[in-house]
Amino acid sequence: MGAGEAAADRAGTLWRAMRGRDPGEEHRAATPLELFFDLTFVVAVAQASVQLHHALAEGHFGTGLAGYAAVFFAIWWAWMNFTWFASAYDTDDVPYRLLTLVQMAGVLVLAAGVPAAFQQGDFSVVVVGYVVMRVAMVTQWLRAAAEHPEGRVSALWYAAGITVVQVGWIARLWAPGVWAPVTFVALVAAELAVPAWAEYRGGSTHWHPGHIAERYGLFTIIVLGEVVLATLAAFRSAMADHGLSATVLMIALGGLLLVFGLWWTYFTGDDVGLPTLRTALAWGYGHYAVFASLAALGAGLGAVLDTVEHHAHLSGQAAGLVVAVPVAVVLLLLGLLHRMTGTGAVGHGLLVAAGALVVLALGLSSPVLGVGGAVLGMGLAVAATLAANVVVLRRRTGGAG
Repeated sequence: MGAGEAAADRAGTLWRAMRGRDPGEEHRAATPLELFFDLTFVVAVAQASVQLHHALAEGHFGTGLAGYAAVFFAIWWAWMNFTWFASAYDTDDVPYRLLTLVQMAGVLVLAAGVPAAFQQGDFSVVVVGYVVMRVAMVTQWLRAAAEHPEGRVSALWYAAGITVVQVGWIARLWAPGVWAPVTFVALVAAELAVPAWAEYRGGSTHWHPGHIAERYGLFTIIVLGEVVLATLAAFRSAMADHGLSATVLMIALGGLLLVFGLWWTYFTGDDVGLPTLRTALAWGYGHYAVFASLAALGAGLGAVLDTVEHHAHLSGQAAGLVVAVPVAVVLLLLGLLHRMTGTGAVGHGLLVAAGALVVLALGLSSPVLGVGGAVLGMGLAVAATLAANVVVLRRRTGGAG
C-alpha cells in the first residue's frame, strides 16, 4: 500500500463491501475507531460507579445493587455486541463510522440517564440511549446481510432478534408494579439468547479470537482505570477533611494492591482460546460479572473512605464487605474463565478459591482489624494468591518465562 492509499484508508474509505473479516488474520489489533468508541463507555461506567458509591454509602444496598446491575447490563451488552460485530465485519468505511457515531451518541444519552435511574427509578433516558445503540446495531447487521451472502442468514436472525427485543424494552417503560422486574429479567434473557440463536440457526460469524481477547483486555484496563480515578477522588476528599491518617493510608495502599493484583491476574497466561461457540459465549457473558465487579470495587473503596470521614451510613463489617465481595467475585470468575479457555493462567483452582475466601474473611473481620487494616489485608491476600499462582505455573512450565 502506497503512502497516498494509506492516508486515504486512515481517512475512511467512502464505501467498501462488508464481506466479513478473516478470522485467521495475523496481527489483528484494535482499531483507532474501536478505542475511540470505548472512551464513551468510560463516561457511562463512571456514572454507574459513582451512583453505586452513593447508594452504598447511604446504606441502600438492595436498590443500589439492583439499579447498578440493570444499568451496567445495558452498558456491557451494547459494548459487547459492537465488539463482536466489529471483529467480524469492520469495514471502517464512511457508513460504518457514521453508524458507530450513532452508537457513541447512544452511550452518552444512556450515561446522562444513569442518575435518574438510581435516584428515582426512572429508566426512560437509559432505555432511549440503549435503544439508539441497538437500532444502529440492527442497521449494521442488515448491511452485513445485504453485502455478505455467506453470512446473510445469521445477520438477518441477529437483526430480527435485536429488533423484537428493543420493542420489548420500550414497552417495558409502562410496565406496572411487580411487572417491571419480571419483564426486565425476561428481556435480559431474550437479549442473551439472540446471539446463540442467530449463530445456531445461521452459522458462526467470522469473529477473530485474538482480536476479541484484546478488546476484552482493553475494556478491563478501562474499568480498572475508573477504579483508580474513583478511589483517588475519595482519597483526596478524605485528605482534605482529616489529613493523611494511618487508616486512609492503609486503604490507599490496599486499594492499589487490589487493582494491580487483579490486573496481573487477568493478564496472566497464554492467549485466550475460544474453540467453540459455547466456550466463546460463556467467556464473553462471564465478563459481565467481571467488569461489573471491578467497577463496583471502585464504588466500594469510595464508600469505605466515606466511612472513615463519617459521611457514610455503614457498619464496620458492611464497609469491609463492599470491598471484599467484588474482589472475591473477580478472583473466582477469572480462575474459572482462565481454566475454561485453556490459557494455562491458573496454577490450581484451589489457590484462587482460597484467596477469595481469605478476602471475604478479612471483610467480615473489619470490625476487629479496622476498615483500613481489612482493606490492606485484602490487598496483601490478593498479592499472595497471585504470587502462589505464579510459582505453581513456573514449576509446571519448568521455570520458563
